[in-house]
Amino acid sequence: MLGNFTFCNPTKLYFGKDALNGLAEELPKYGKNVLLVYGGGSIKKNGIYDKVVKILKESGKEIYEDSGVMPNPTVDKLKEGVERAKKANADLILAVGGGSVCDYAKAVSVSVNCKDDPWDKYFIRFEEPNCKIIPVGCVLTMVGTGSEMNGGSVITNHAQKLKIGHVFGENVFPRFSILDPEFTYTVPKYQMVSGIYDVMSHILEQYFSGTDDNTSDYIAEGLLRSLIHSANVAIDNPTDYEARSNIMWTATWALNTLIAKGKTTDWMVHMLGQAVAAHTDATHGMTLASVSMPYYRYIMPYGLDKFYRYAINVWDIDAKGKTKEQVASEGLDAMEKWMKKIGLVMSLFDLGATMDMLSGIVESTLIMGGGYKVLDKSEIREILRNSY
Repeated sequence: MLGNFTFCNPTKLYFGKDALNGLAEELPKYGKNVLLVYGGGSIKKNGIYDKVVKILKESGKEIYEDSGVMPNPTVDKLKEGVERAKKANADLILAVGGGSVCDYAKAVSVSVNCKDDPWDKYFIRFEEPNCKIIPVGCVLTMVGTGSEMNGGSVITNHAQKLKIGHVFGENVFPRFSILDPEFTYTVPKYQMVSGIYDVMSHILEQYFSGTDDNTSDYIAEGLLRSLIHSANVAIDNPTDYEARSNIMWTATWALNTLIAKGKTTDWMVHMLGQAVAAHTDATHGMTLASVSMPYYRYIMPYGLDKFYRYAINVWDIDAKGKTKEQVASEGLDAMEKWMKKIGLVMSLFDLGATMDMLSGIVESTLIMGGGYKVLDKSEIREILRNSY
């Protein structure tokens, strides 16, 4: 039975070619001072920076910059961003980049006027902001996190060996997001593939839970089939607009909170992957890929019916004359074969995680209770060991 829920997503999207024109429509709604947040400078090489700055200037905005946002934004970078936003007296934070830049912008937005330590308040105690929040807008240049249409923000604390995400309420969602699939064309293949798997993992985290018949799971299966097909096309032709636009749209719907409504969700793959990243600083989607197969093979017996359904409805496994266990296992085999085909990292060794890091990664892994099996530390150790 589909559970009770409330759904609200206040983010306005501008999608497709020339979506950046939407930025000029949005800017008059905000004050003069804009904090422009971006990463390592790729947007300057591909021309997106110049396009955004031109629109900001034509709109009469005063531009302040906060560059150098890393793939796994840190507590130290967050403190720097807070100071830059304060100095700018920012009326709007405009994130131009991938999910990490969007995540970071949201963290800054709720921290500028926070009287407590933001790391403790938001990422340890998981409290909601009770201070003035600076509005955030996003111009997306890489697909994966879905951060352009949700309240999620993930921050890494290297000193504590923790990478933690907080899913903020709707008041922290970006006010608007610009999604032009052509802006993703110049993303390196490694990052594109990593983002594709991040999308898949988001869907699976919400799919592999519950035993009821609910609409969300049907939507998830359709999103997965679309993602797999479009990924196969994009791997061969990264500038195929149809494939890249479908991947971008799937990524947004994978984590804009819709398919989580009315059911429990798992998120243990993300907890495992984030723990790995806290120790290695490895690329997010690749950390998820490296732990996924050992995790799903471990929990399959506890959610056998759903894994059986997944094999048939997503991977087209023929169930005739086979047990549920055989079909479910063949589904995971098909998934693993596809993951290798598109170039995902399947071993923690290849992400720089040495065996002497194992105990630390185990301790950094947060345990969630929404999936088919609540793990204990010994089970986490076994799954991580099998991920090597």
